[in-house]
Amino acid sequence: MEFLKALKIQELNAGVSTGSVWLKSGGEKIASFSPVDGKLIGTVNGSDRKAYDTCINKAQEAFIEWRNWPAPKRGEVVRQVGEELRKNKADLGKLVSYEMGKSLQEGLGEVQEMIDICDFAVGLSRQLHGLTMHSERPGHRMYEQYHPLGLVGIISAFNFPVAVWSWNSMLAWVCGDVAIWKPSEKTPLCGIACQKIIQTVFKKNSVPEGVSCLVSGGREVGEWMSADTRIPLISATGSTRMGKAVGATVGQRLGRSLLELGGNNAIIISKDADLNIALTAATFGAVGTAGQRCTTTRRLIIHEKIYTKFKEKLAHAYAQLKIGNPLLEKNHVGPLIDTDAVSLYTHAIEACKKAGGKFIVEGGVLKGKGYESGCYVKPCIAEAQNSFAIVQHETFAPILYIMKYSTLDEAIALQNGVPQGLSSSIITNNLQEAEWFLSQRGSDCGIANVNIGTSGAEIGGAFGGEKETGGGRESGSDAWKVYMRRQTNTINYTDKLPLAQGIRFDL
Repeated sequence: MEFLKALKIQELNAGVSTGSVWLKSGGEKIASFSPVDGKLIGTVNGSDRKAYDTCINKAQEAFIEWRNWPAPKRGEVVRQVGEELRKNKADLGKLVSYEMGKSLQEGLGEVQEMIDICDFAVGLSRQLHGLTMHSERPGHRMYEQYHPLGLVGIISAFNFPVAVWSWNSMLAWVCGDVAIWKPSEKTPLCGIACQKIIQTVFKKNSVPEGVSCLVSGGREVGEWMSADTRIPLISATGSTRMGKAVGATVGQRLGRSLLELGGNNAIIISKDADLNIALTAATFGAVGTAGQRCTTTRRLIIHEKIYTKFKEKLAHAYAQLKIGNPLLEKNHVGPLIDTDAVSLYTHAIEACKKAGGKFIVEGGVLKGKGYESGCYVKPCIAEAQNSFAIVQHETFAPILYIMKYSTLDEAIALQNGVPQGLSSSIITNNLQEAEWFLSQRGSDCGIANVNIGTSGAEIGGAFGGEKETGGGRESGSDAWKVYMRRQTNTINYTDKLPLAQGIRFDL
């Protein structure tokens, strides 16, 4: 495939890099099979401990120099990274689609997110501002400033194999940090492609070797990073189970964690909703990326007065879905990431049925021509209770649970009645309902939307959630502060030393 040649990811099988240097490693080999057709795309060497330590040591050396570059100069490097991503958008988008399985439009959209965060970071590089404060002591001045934190470890998931890395790394770089990235072992070639794209820019600008490190590997690499006191911040995206392990390990050494974990997102569809908006939001939210987004719509909470009508519209919409090769634009839904994901999908369906759920759109694994990888499944819809154990659990697959409500308070209680707290939405033209949903008595999620779905987010806002979603915030707003250390400064410009709080200490 031409895009594989263009990205030059098949020129070497090394999966460990300090930037322009690719290291030999005796780590476990990682084979990347496409869920699209089941074919082997390539094999990379994962990191062993020696190669990992080489990367960390090089990153430490790079940080000493990189932190002294003026922030706007670092921003200029990131601006050029954005330009290089624009040049490679089509090829990288196809690789994301082919290696991960999401639709080509979503693959291209993910690369566009990378470009957008570069633009955001460039502007941010001139706005890393603190505050000034009045001192209670005469002749004193107080202010606070932010300094680079150091090494930032990034552990990303397969479902957004490039965008989440860019959210972290572009902000880290303009803040003066260096980045060590462990891409998902399910999408290692996306990581190699990104490293190759940026190394051209870094070399042209004489960026220190080690500012961008790539450490491919499995669980053990993530464990090394989490326990490593040389890495003050670990940003980890993945399951709640994984996040709890990372958080405990990092917390034990008093490091910082930025956790973006599971979601169990719901849309409340009011009797005052625009049903056309609701239908598009619910359908794309539930089946986009084959249900493998952390913001995927997993529950619909529908007002009893429109429940039957909307259920019929939803079933009709699902009947129009085209499932197949995601590189073909006519298809709405691609494959799950692998056959393990398919097993979790079938298990969830059986668990729902056993609990008493009724499927209005049946699921199933697709077989035959075009589905040889064994990773294609049917998006399905079940009438279920919020209290079902399987509904309380996040299944990374296109299974949508629907339920009815009578009052807004009841709907909000259902929405909030799960362990996760990432994204939420209400579809309504009733202003009071919308404002109530957004109030302190409304959604308990990190993201709460009105008249759009749960899936997808713009880079300008901080992204993240509460409860078992981990509490982290990435991307826009003031999320940059987590990548820096805050320092409060007090300056005495007199010839006396008055103490705070009026304390006297006479000698």
